[in-house]
Amino acid sequence: MLGVFAQMNAVRRRAQSLAKLNLELAEVEMKQKATALGIAGGLGAGAAAVVFYAIGFGFAAAAAGLAEAFPLWLSLLIVAGALVLVAAILGLLAARSARRASPPQPSQAIEEMRQTLNGVRRSG
Repeated sequence: MLGVFAQMNAVRRRAQSLAKLNLELAEVEMKQKATALGIAGGLGAGAAAVVFYAIGFGFAAAAAGLAEAFPLWLSLLIVAGALVLVAAILGLLAARSARRASPPQPSQAIEEMRQTLNGVRRSG
């Protein structure tokens, strides 16, 4: 009888040790992933800054190209009008997308929980 208790204690200690090692592994893995995500975020921000300047130069090039056929003030006005039009379209699309996402609650998860509770109540 005493051997059974000793083996149960050994199994319990091994299970605790295994759980502790799994937690340490998860912690190390999360630190590595967080570091990688931080580096990726920094590189992405740098890329976004370069793209921002590239887009500005692209619009300047478009205005310079239009200046060959129109006066400079008109070519700049045309490019600015096109930018305002694109911004308005994107704003309308954003508003429509925001309306679809409202209210900000996980409605599918709530419905799934209701179905699960109803199933448990029926079976219980």
